[in-house]
Amino acid sequence: MLRKLNSQGTFDAQKINVVVLEHSGCLRHNNFNMLAEKELSESGIDKHTVLTIGVFDGVHLGHKHLLSRLKQESHKHSALSCVITFKRHPVESLHPDAALPYLTSLDAKIALLKAEGIDIVVPLTFDRSLASLSARDFIGRLQHHLKMCALVVGPDFALGRNREGNVTTLTRLGREIGFSVTVVPPLKLDGEVISSTAIRQALADGDMGKVVKLTGRPYSLRGRVTTGRGLGRQLGFPTANLQIEPGWAIPADGVYATFTHIDDHIYQSLTSIGLRPTFSGKNRTVETYIMDYQGELYGRDIAIDVVEKLRPEKKFADVEELKNQISKDIVSGKEILDRKSDLIFGRYKD
Repeated sequence: MLRKLNSQGTFDAQKINVVVLEHSGCLRHNNFNMLAEKELSESGIDKHTVLTIGVFDGVHLGHKHLLSRLKQESHKHSALSCVITFKRHPVESLHPDAALPYLTSLDAKIALLKAEGIDIVVPLTFDRSLASLSARDFIGRLQHHLKMCALVVGPDFALGRNREGNVTTLTRLGREIGFSVTVVPPLKLDGEVISSTAIRQALADGDMGKVVKLTGRPYSLRGRVTTGRGLGRQLGFPTANLQIEPGWAIPADGVYATFTHIDDHIYQSLTSIGLRPTFSGKNRTVETYIMDYQGELYGRDIAIDVVEKLRPEKKFADVEELKNQISKDIVSGKEILDRKSDLIFGRYKD
């Protein structure tokens, strides 16, 4: 048994009359439904900010590279560093059928961004009203509500209706209405741009080592323990059945060496993801055998850090063969987790 530490916001949409500050000095009134306007107005920022904007799903090393430059620019401008992110991915908001599996919950994302030393994180609701704003109108709101004096973005960044606000357009707009634009080149690993897409592919491949290289930490699954069929207990290896929220990215089917977080403690564990073919299962499950743990977990929320894949899922000839394999998996899993404990506990050292 080992130790660690641990880390929600909605608003009702309403019709509002918005006053937009135009670069010419005149005012334009837009009457529309936009929850993001309300969220920006409630930020309560009273000092200049240097902003970056993005989904930041997974908060990977590429994001951290950008955030580092954001902090440098905020220091140079004697301003606050501020990240605007979104409560749901814009793709999911506009095209639900094409939604991408997400890597971090909103709460986890905000906590990770704050852990990078970001002063302010403003999560916005991305909807069609926000998507229909011109780049100039959106920037006007950022200056009005967040006192933006500078923007830090990647080379492919774009905002506004039809992505009209690319780097070239924003740079020109900045000269007109008074903000600077800093473009940060992407961070690469082995010639590949570090991205949330690359992380999703690594998860689909079960390549947890690559996930760690791209994010700097093991991939974490969070959920509530629910009642299952009790098969693990019958085998002598009781498992916690984790109910994962819909839309979460889940690693490829197989057996993994994992660390399980329960309250303020961390336990070594083995996690099986898949259909349980030996028992002719039809639904994909996430089940965790927690080593050296005694206690009731039903109805409780736990987190699992997925460290390394031990083997693919397999249909065994009988229960005894499965039990023998689980015993071997426990030995292999302990060896891996002992060797890679710094992945977890190195993050919690003072």
